Amino acid sequence: MRDWMLYLVIAGVLAFAVSSWWGVRKLKARHTRSAVWEETHSPGLGQQKVAVVMNPIKSRSDEARTMIESACSAAGWVPPRFFDTTAEDPGFSQARAAVEYGADVVLVGGGDGTVRVVADILAGTDIAMGLIPLGTGNLLARNIHLDLGDLHGSVQTALFGHQRFIDTARMQVENSRTKESAEHTFLVIAGIGMDAEVVGDTNDGLKKAVGWLAYTEAGVRHLPGRRKKVSISLDDQPEQSRKIRSVLFANCGLIPGGIDFIPQAMIDDGMLDVVVMSPRSAIGWLAMYWKIVLKHKRNLPVMTYYRSGKITIRCAEPMPTQVDGDPTGPATKVTVQVAPGSLLVRVEDGTEGD
Repeated sequence: MRDWMLYLVIAGVLAFAVSSWWGVRKLKARHTRSAVWEETHSPGLGQQKVAVVMNPIKSRSDEARTMIESACSAAGWVPPRFFDTTAEDPGFSQARAAVEYGADVVLVGGGDGTVRVVADILAGTDIAMGLIPLGTGNLLARNIHLDLGDLHGSVQTALFGHQRFIDTARMQVENSRTKESAEHTFLVIAGIGMDAEVVGDTNDGLKKAVGWLAYTEAGVRHLPGRRKKVSISLDDQPEQSRKIRSVLFANCGLIPGGIDFIPQAMIDDGMLDVVVMSPRSAIGWLAMYWKIVLKHKRNLPVMTYYRSGKITIRCAEPMPTQVDGDPTGPATKVTVQVAPGSLLVRVEDGTEGD
């Protein structure tokens, strides 16, 4: 019986991978939704001072650098100033240097980690962020509908596109065992539990070879496991106890593979969509899979949705956490809070949706 269940889970995960890959092509047009703050606006600038925070080890980083320099030259602007990230500093000091330089727009050439770090510095300012997606997931770029295969188009949008305000969120991570704490900005999805286990256990070599599909292999290995008891408080209301495998905090919901994991999550509504997942068995995981892929509206007892501006979760034993696909360590308490309309981003002219 146990072998049969394992084969069923593996078949479901493989089907998810195939349907997700096909969904990039087949479902792309379905993901445009009306935003709460629909209007984009022109920067209204003639000359622009451009700074670029670039991860130089990313594929196509040299090509992107050349495109940015050429576009600024053709516009008659001063040459862009580049600030390369390092292994020791993923972009914090580089983003601060870009702000001190007086940049009108800071372009981010890299993956989700670089984008998240620069957003942490730019949030709350009137300096726009332009995305040059060079990573594996490119989560924010997907959710503002950039064409990930069009590097030239991304450069043009980052330099000459319209702009709009979006929400950011912060997750404070505390570990009562080690007495350590940290705070992290995120833009798309953070989580505690199994999702963070998968993120932390994904093979880097496989990730470089097959991209986001590498998470599927780690996901299969982590499906078996026990639920853990946590307490959840929404907007400082009384806590409620739940047994969970994972809790996700979504600022927006489009993930690799064209899957709208949390369709109701909007990037500029001033709220977070919280998903509590508590399957007991492989059947529960499969039910959740079909609900997500087929977009069933029927409620599942193992997958509960909430909306909140602030969420606090406490657990007796440390559980792994992640923000936008980056591990952030084990925690016995996480506090997540949205910052409405705190980040200005460049988008395509007239772009709507989140």
